Amino acid sequence: MVKKILAPFYERLSFVLVGMIALGYLIIQGKEILDPMMFGLVFALLLLPICNFFERKLRMPRSLASFISIILLVGFITGVVYLVGTQISDLSKDWPLLQQQANKTVDSVQLWIRDHLHYNMATQSAYIHKTTKSIMDSGAVVLGTTLGTVSSLLLFYIFIIIFTFFILFYRRLLLRFLLWVFGKDGEHIVFDIVENIQSIIRKYIVGLMIEMVIVAVVAFIVFECLGVRYAGLLGIVTGLFNIIPYIGIFSALVLSTLITFATGAVGNALLVALSVLIIHALDSNVLLPMVVGSKVKLNALITFLGIVIGEMLWGLSGMFLSIPTIAILKIIFDRIESLKPWGFLLGGEYEYKPAAEKAMKTE
Repeated sequence: MVKKILAPFYERLSFVLVGMIALGYLIIQGKEILDPMMFGLVFALLLLPICNFFERKLRMPRSLASFISIILLVGFITGVVYLVGTQISDLSKDWPLLQQQANKTVDSVQLWIRDHLHYNMATQSAYIHKTTKSIMDSGAVVLGTTLGTVSSLLLFYIFIIIFTFFILFYRRLLLRFLLWVFGKDGEHIVFDIVENIQSIIRKYIVGLMIEMVIVAVVAFIVFECLGVRYAGLLGIVTGLFNIIPYIGIFSALVLSTLITFATGAVGNALLVALSVLIIHALDSNVLLPMVVGSKVKLNALITFLGIVIGEMLWGLSGMFLSIPTIAILKIIFDRIESLKPWGFLLGGEYEYKPAAEKAMKTE
């Protein structure tokens, strides 16, 4: 029997670190294609039951079933954008009031600075005038950047729709490719990984959307009871930002507080901030475990680290995709013997449920 010779630990660690650096570089460089492709994969997993229903129950061709599923997705996203747009339109109607409130706030801040920090009003006004002039001079650059960002977002949205359609349409081809690559010995593992990825990611996204709707409705009711203006807009903002763990709630807190402060009294702004914190606490400890459950068994440290790394690599989209990506990696690690320690690191104890393997045996 030939004894297997292992390389020293430092040598293996060096290979791992070099591989991770190379992988990170490729991920950053390939953002333009990998980012919409990952969103397309997530949306395709979400739409898969609908597509299967059209194919099996209504006897539709795969292309037509995939196309109708995409239309439903586009309709849902368009409805959300329209709802947010109408709320923002209502906010824009009170722009003169917002300007007046902002001027009062600036005057109050200037008086406080004069009384406590001993900067006279003339010095503060000169600084504000200089800053305003600098912003106005760069207005053309800001406008061009804004238009470029909007066009990039539209193009990104189109790419997501295209990738989602192709993944739905060629899903069987992709599965056969994976089975062919890993051979008959790894067939049951591939089936189990694919089945569990479909189930877990789909349940996670659906649970996340249900949680988002509940948080938005609860926030709207609370803000309405407090008599806060634009309660609908603030509720939608709180629900939408809540889908990004940890960081999203602070963004919702800042936006809600600023909008309330600009349209009402300081007391209302403090009440809104306190309400958002209470809603987040109830959501994290009651709603999230009950609605989303333990579909994605990741520990908090890995989740937060994944969000930070995702933001560094791909920005806001990386923050959203970080948890589904880590969940997919955990499913793969848990089913490959040599990678099980990494799966344990991502989410603690592991319970093996070969759902696909059992289904294969019963067929």
